[in-house]
Amino acid sequence: MEQLKEIWRTFRHRPMGMVGALMLFSVVFVAILAPWLAPYDPKERIDVEPGDLLAPPDAEHLLGRDDAGKDVLSQLMYGARVSLTVGFVASFMSVFIGTTVGLVAGYFGGRIGNALMRLVDFLLVIPDLPLMLVFITMWGRGLWKIILVIGLLGWTSTARLVRSQVLSIKERQFILRARAIGAGRLRIITRHIFPQVLPLILADAVLSISGAIIAESSLSFLGLGDPMLISWGMMLNFAFERAISRMAWWFLLPPGLAIVWVSVGLIMIGNTLEEIVNPRLKTHHLFDPRHMGALVTGMPPEAEAEVAAQ
Repeated sequence: MEQLKEIWRTFRHRPMGMVGALMLFSVVFVAILAPWLAPYDPKERIDVEPGDLLAPPDAEHLLGRDDAGKDVLSQLMYGARVSLTVGFVASFMSVFIGTTVGLVAGYFGGRIGNALMRLVDFLLVIPDLPLMLVFITMWGRGLWKIILVIGLLGWTSTARLVRSQVLSIKERQFILRARAIGAGRLRIITRHIFPQVLPLILADAVLSISGAIIAESSLSFLGLGDPMLISWGMMLNFAFERAISRMAWWFLLPPGLAIVWVSVGLIMIGNTLEEIVNPRLKTHHLFDPRHMGALVTGMPPEAEAEVAAQ
């Protein structure tokens, strides 16, 4: 907890990270309060004349209407719910798998570590989107199937990151001392190594949320999303199919800009966290030198000094 508090105290003084957090939480706020903020039911067709379909923005419909006469602003608010759900759940799944694989491969090494990393290399060679298309085509469309596919294919970068850190941490003095006093492998991994890599995992998780949202939007845009749910990707799919010929920019631009808005916010948060917890990217003038070691390794400053002296 002290380590996370130190990260938060540093994060608050980074303008880029705070701006990214405001961008993200503004969308989360709208998604949570969508039933109260949305002016219309996004699935309810508004009674309009045939000539009013794909009507441009006006006082009653700030972002216009789609080809069925539905309010675009209401769809955008409700679509944030689906896109953020996919992003957070799929990211949690991929980070959990990648962390587990990285911890096991880095600590045990040998045949187990080599086999796991060869699997990671194999998945990294294959582009994610074509592989996702294959799985979705085989399993069928559906929100949870998309989440499962993204989660099962998006853990490789996390595994490589965690493994590289574990290889360094497991040779440090406090790990050798834990082994000497008889600590088991599971206890060393969960109580001594995992807390050291947790800050980097959090930074990587934030970036993976952005990747999951973009992956879901890409699959939905290609027509493989759930047509019964409103997401930003499905809105783009409908806009390109039905509105592009009439140049209805009010139907096309809002979901695209929303995806960019959330992705940029998450990238700004992730990059700021990475600069804080990654010693290679760290700017020393923003930190108290007494807490530098504790922030990176999780050890108290006195223990870090002792290890350095040895």
